[in-house]
Amino acid sequence: MDPKPSMTFIDKPVIPGDVILDVSAMMDQTIKLGGGLQQDHDTITVIKAGILRFSEPNKYWIESSHKRFIPTVGDTVLGIVVDKRADSFFVDIKGPMVAFLPVLAFEGGTRRNIPKYEVGALIYARIVNANTGMNPELSCMDASGKAAEFGLLKDGYMFESSTGLSRMLLSSPTCPVLEGLGKKLAFEIAVGLNGRVWVNAEHPSSIILVANAIMNSESLTPVQQKIMVERLLDRVN
Repeated sequence: MDPKPSMTFIDKPVIPGDVILDVSAMMDQTIKLGGGLQQDHDTITVIKAGILRFSEPNKYWIESSHKRFIPTVGDTVLGIVVDKRADSFFVDIKGPMVAFLPVLAFEGGTRRNIPKYEVGALIYARIVNANTGMNPELSCMDASGKAAEFGLLKDGYMFESSTGLSRMLLSSPTCPVLEGLGKKLAFEIAVGLNGRVWVNAEHPSSIILVANAIMNSESLTPVQQKIMVERLLDRVN
């Protein structure tokens, strides 16, 4: 088998049991496997149905779409405040249980400067605890204790997506739909692995265009994404 997966596999649906790679002839190469794949002796096998994705030089993963989000430590999420208590906010993250965000889980957080988040507020946060059977715990700080990009998201437009689309938007290198839009438009975006996307821009028309392009991109190959974005931008111009 060719050391690189056949192009008939990449960006196509695969199912558990499919063999996408033979590593017996790849002694000098390091392969990075993402979710949905496992190595079985000399072969790389699919263990979760989805779309096989590949990024240069050597990363492979299965992109799956789920409506229900299973929280994992380190995931970034877009959450909606549903209740507030003296010591924490309760946040809907589309998971099996609501998450809680301690009032001190912010850069420089003290009892004197508790954020004034109202019910319905949209926040960008990071999952720091996700034990089974317990409410996930959130933080609005990065691993070094800085606010970074986390916190309240004001204005803009939030829409629901699948978890697979969210992972595509966060993939590296930048996915074609965001790369193409970013060359022509100025906008902000926050992507939650829980299947929510927030977009903001100076003009409402730009927000609508970016949101529509993203929502239309999930079932498209990278080449199709690029063509779709070019057509949308040409239509606007």
